[in-house]
Amino acid sequence: MTGPGTVHRADLLVIGGGMIGLAIAWRSAQRGMTVLLADPRPATGASHAAAGMLTPVAEAAYAERELFELGSRSLAAFGGFAAELTELTGLDVGLRQSGTLAVGYDADDMAMLAEHAVLRESFGVPTRRLTGRECRGLEPMLGPGISGGLLVTDDSSVDPRLLAAALLAAIPAAGAVHLPRAVTTIRVAGGRAVGAELDDGTVIEAGSVVLSAGWSSGAIAGLPPGAAPPLRPVKGQILRLRPTAALSAGGAPLLTRTVRGIVQGSPVYLVPRGDGELVLGATQEELGPDTTVTAGGVWQLLRDARALVPGITEFELAEAIAALRPGTPDNAPVLGPSALPGLVLATGHFRGGVLLAPVTAEIIVGYLETGTLPAYAEAFLAERFTPAASAGRAGGAR
Repeated sequence: MTGPGTVHRADLLVIGGGMIGLAIAWRSAQRGMTVLLADPRPATGASHAAAGMLTPVAEAAYAERELFELGSRSLAAFGGFAAELTELTGLDVGLRQSGTLAVGYDADDMAMLAEHAVLRESFGVPTRRLTGRECRGLEPMLGPGISGGLLVTDDSSVDPRLLAAALLAAIPAAGAVHLPRAVTTIRVAGGRAVGAELDDGTVIEAGSVVLSAGWSSGAIAGLPPGAAPPLRPVKGQILRLRPTAALSAGGAPLLTRTVRGIVQGSPVYLVPRGDGELVLGATQEELGPDTTVTAGGVWQLLRDARALVPGITEFELAEAIAALRPGTPDNAPVLGPSALPGLVLATGHFRGGVLLAPVTAEIIVGYLETGTLPAYAEAFLAERFTPAASAGRAGGAR
């Protein structure tokens, strides 16, 4: 029950029901905490739009070593995380552990892939380099213009919508309570976060508060200056294609693994689902809080995906969607304590919210239990955005 005059008490309040908030609420309830999760429409933002690639190696060109290592830890945990959810709820999460094939279209694209391979190998990850013919041997429906590629066998993918459904089922099973209301104000007493007020007047009293509300985390009233990290919305448009009845009757899927491509310098990816659906993505647009699906965005994705896999033109265009990723100044997440005691941060995951859900939950729940972070998480503290830390980075740090 919620409403004016209603007070709920818990050990932990989790603000935000994206993939990160859901995972934290589930894990903390499993560890014996009384948990409230506040979100009017959980898993309907960036988590709902996401393709679900679990590819810390494929993202290495865009990541610092610390973020690559964080993603690798989470990928290693994902199989157990998914199996536990399925055993508990009976729901499949669409985990596919078939690797990633990265391909290039012309000489410039291949040069970029070669640089990418060198960077990955510097992280200690072996990469198999392939000719165009070898790429088509693995994925026969690739276009004839593919010049070559790289095979990463350890990558996986998951269906974020199925994963979110399983987490939403697991949360009450673990004893946590979902309140379908928005948090309007963080309550502070004695210089400490002590709970929140919901949009219907309900008051939450909590021993700790986890802020995991995506790109708008810092916009909640009551937060002192500097308590939330600097965040911005980064728009991504994404498409879902489904085989027609005639194509489904043929039986063979168009792709068997995730294909990431560079087409004349433009990146694109295609992620297959078990039912034959293909997810195409994604644009990256710095346009503020805009979720308009544009003709240009759809055209760009279809143009580049068709160059890699011409057969997509026979598929039904089932969905075109845009969502907002939460980006920090360095595009890495913010994990751990904030400048406001009692307020714990788990936000800013940018493109990696699905991949990083298992490891983020372990980090945050461990911090709530012990007051300490593992050494591999210390690079993601909010204090890196303080003026002193920024000056250090300008001198060549992090």
